[in-house]
Amino acid sequence: MQKILAIDDDETILEELKSLLSNAGYQFFGLKNLNQAEEQIFKLKPDLILLDIQIPMGNGELFLKNLRKKTNVPIIMVTSKNTEVDEVLSMSYGADDYITKPYNPTILLLRIQTILRRKDQNFSTLTYRDIQVNVQKGMLTKGEKEIILTKNEMIIFTYLLQNQGKIVTRDELMTDLWNNAEYVNDNALTVNISRLRSKLEEIGQKDVIETRKGQGYLLL
Repeated sequence: MQKILAIDDDETILEELKSLLSNAGYQFFGLKNLNQAEEQIFKLKPDLILLDIQIPMGNGELFLKNLRKKTNVPIIMVTSKNTEVDEVLSMSYGADDYITKPYNPTILLLRIQTILRRKDQNFSTLTYRDIQVNVQKGMLTKGEKEIILTKNEMIIFTYLLQNQGKIVTRDELMTDLWNNAEYVNDNALTVNISRLRSKLEEIGQKDVIETRKGQGYLLL
């Protein structure tokens, strides 16, 4: 049974999530603050985390940013904030998705299912130039240097790699990311592409993702 951990200071929301996710066949865990949250994450080893931005004893976005340095566990930001800035910031810090309250339970379940389905897919190690691409671990390796990609960054890179030398449209990437383009925010893709370029540059591959205006992206 897959485990989902929700971190939210609203006890009512935690109870609603527990009912929703338990009925959907998930094992649910809830935390009301960030006190010892990191310790609990590594203890419970959840398959996915639902993280509120506004949380007592800390900041959800900064917690996400720090957590991304240690784990690639999928994270969906669940928040009452409904501004583009917060969404872009969350995605830039490594969130796999973002949903605002009050959310549609069906849409939340679809988002969770899509991310977990990606997590469970089995890929062999791929190669890009002199880089080993371990999709399951979300890792790029060149010699002794290792770069960790978020789930979405790896999905984008894998899709571009599988279509190397061909122009891939934004719609193709967004559909591959969330498997349902209707719920995709265009800014999230832009942020993920930018982060992916930076990480590829860190491992010695600069300017390898070209933007073709009005068409999409091309991996050289």
